[in-house]
Order: sequence, then structure tokens, then C-alpha cells
Amino acid sequence: MGRGEAQAVGRDQAAAPESLWRNRDFLLLWTGQVLSTLGTRMSSVAVPLLVLSMTGSASKAGVAGFVSTLPYLLFYLPAGALLDRLDRRRVMWWCEAVRVVALGSIPVALYLDRLTFGLLLVAGFVGGTCFVFFSVAEKSVLPSLVTSEQLTPALAQQEAKSRAAGLAGPPLGGFLYGVSHALPFLADAVSYVISLVTLSFIRADLRVERKEPARPLWREVGAGVRWLLREPFIRVTVVCVALTNVMFQALTLILIVLARDLGASSGITGAVLGFFGCGGLAGAFAAPWIQRRLSPRTVAIGATWLWVALLIPIAAMPTPLTLGPLVAAMAFVGPVWNVVVVGYQYKVIPDDMLARVKSIVLLVSWGAIPFGSLLAGALLDATSPRGSVLALSGPTLLVAVIATASPGIRKAAVLTGR
Repeated sequence: MGRGEAQAVGRDQAAAPESLWRNRDFLLLWTGQVLSTLGTRMSSVAVPLLVLSMTGSASKAGVAGFVSTLPYLLFYLPAGALLDRLDRRRVMWWCEAVRVVALGSIPVALYLDRLTFGLLLVAGFVGGTCFVFFSVAEKSVLPSLVTSEQLTPALAQQEAKSRAAGLAGPPLGGFLYGVSHALPFLADAVSYVISLVTLSFIRADLRVERKEPARPLWREVGAGVRWLLREPFIRVTVVCVALTNVMFQALTLILIVLARDLGASSGITGAVLGFFGCGGLAGAFAAPWIQRRLSPRTVAIGATWLWVALLIPIAAMPTPLTLGPLVAAMAFVGPVWNVVVVGYQYKVIPDDMLARVKSIVLLVSWGAIPFGSLLAGALLDATSPRGSVLALSGPTLLVAVIATASPGIRKAAVLTGR
């Protein structure tokens, strides 16, 4: 059987189930990533707590966040071009295997009393690099695993996965960190082992059936960039996501410091961050209903103004837990955006360019995240946590103005089908 025939078989297998929950390969990928994402969220809340405990420096906590997300800026472009040539399941498997080693090194170093700030930076950078390649692969294989009718529910379930992990991961990570500094990182390493197992049982051929021979990487990347520049709605919304991601990344560290200043324990701090997951999970469940009723342009403009309206009151909250409802409301909007706006991307991006274009989208949107960590550290050193929250309202307002004023968003076509 040739590769094209094998991929066709994979698509037929994905097309056969009427319900997404009977789609074996999607469930295997989704289940493994539920646990893997949960582990990542547990360790992500533990890293700044550990750095603050080791160094007492908010700036160094910001540097640790910057280094772990720096691969978003460095590797998304080559990742997309490479993944349009490779077996994406095999790439995902190796990414998880390397992350087991990287995250597993932290509890080992803690046990041996050899943990250093430098080792945390190396482990974060390696883990972030693996995340880049895995995320491009995961997003580009989705149309190969589900039918066009299953795409919106699949996107919603992907959001539910991330938001449920965001709900459970931070408080669980904070609790485990309170028991032992090593436990969140050990749990994260175990989650990647489970993901390795589920990936091994996926049957579908996840390689790309190309319509033209592979060209040099820089030409492949250039083709993706040119395609994206001709799509104004995607182009402008990606810029909006980039600026919003800077805000949310900065807000996460600021909330940790703000909660600590308000007297929160590590467990309560994790619970405050868990409201991101609570609101996001609700948004993921509501997103398919909203997608059927609101156009991408309405969501893109409305979401940005909601973020502005919800961010400023955070600075006035008197106790750690009163931060939660506002955090949850901000997080509710995110999965609605991702299902509706990202769903638009899947409808218009050609299959044989999906990894390349998605890698550019991720480069811009996720590549901005490292600067959020640096911004948070700088703001916290320059002013109070409450002042830092107010300072973030500036870029958030800028996003709302860009979305509202952009013809590319206001004139976006309403699409149906894939």
C-alpha cells in the first residue's frame, strides 16, 4: 500500500464514526494530551514558585518564563516546514520522550541537592522546544483524524482539554509543591510517559500527501508567509492574539506575586490560577453553541473589548480569592475565540500547507509570549502588583482598537463547511 493510499485509509477510519467519541485515533491523541497538558500546568505554576524560593527575585522568575517560551520565537517557522515532510506522529513521540528527560531532571537534581537556576533554564528551554514541534504537529494532524463535521466539536474538545488542565493543574501543582518541591515536576514527567503510550497506538498515517515536490526549507517557509499575507482576517487576528498573549503571560506572573502579597499560600495561589481553567472550561463547552450564532468577526471584536473591561478591576480586588471570578471571566473568552477564529483558519488553509501556515500563526501568536514574562518582571520591579495590572490595560486596549478598526476583520466572509 502506498503512502497516499495509507493516508486515505487513515482518513476513512476517521470519517467512519458518527460521534467524535467513537473516533479511536482522536481519542488516543486527546486522552494522552489531557494528562500531558495537566502535567505541564502543574509544573508551570511550580517553576516561578521554585525560582522565587531559590532567589527571591521576581525578575529571575520572569527570566525563567522567558527562556522556557523563547523556543516559540526561534523554532516555529522551521518546525512547520519540517513537519510538512515528516511523519508527524513520530515527531510527537520523540518530543514527549525528550520532555520526560528534561522535566525528570529537576526532581532528580532536587533529590541530589544539585538544582541550580541554570539547570531550570536548560530544562525549560528544552521542554519549550519540544512543545513547539509537538504543537505544530498536533494542530496539523487534526483534519487527518476527524471529518469536517467533527472539526468544530474536536476544536471544542481540544479547548476543553487545555482549560480543564488549566483548572486542575495550578491548584494541584501548588498543592504538590507544598508537599515537596519535586512532586509537580515528577508528575509532569509521568504525564509525558502516558502520552508516549497513547501516541504509539494511533493507527492513522499522519504524514502529508504533498501536491508538489519538497523544496528548500526557506522556500517552503516563504510560500506559507505569502499565503498568510493574502488572508487579511487571519493576518490581523494573529497580531491581536500575539498582543493578547503578552498580556496573559504577564498577568499570570503578576497574579502569583499579587496573591502572595495578599497573604496567599502556594495552594491558594494555585487555586487563583485555577480560575483560568474554570472559566476556560466553561468557554470551551459554550463555544460550539456560540460558533453557530456569532460570526468570526463578531467574536474577534467583542472578545477584545471584554478583555479590556475585565482586566482593570483586578487591580482593586482585596483578597486572593476575589481575583478568581474576574480571572475566570477573562478565560471564558479565550476558547470561544479559539474555536470560532481558529476554526475559520482550518476552513481556508490548504491541507498541504497546513503545518507551514499554522507554524507562522503560532510563531507570531506564541512567539510574543516570552516578552510577557519579561514585561511582568520589569513591571513588578518598577511598581506594585496592582500597578502592574493597570499597566497591562494599555496593550489590551490597543488590541481592541486594532480589531475594531481593521477592515480585514470587519469584512471577513462567513464560511460554512471545510
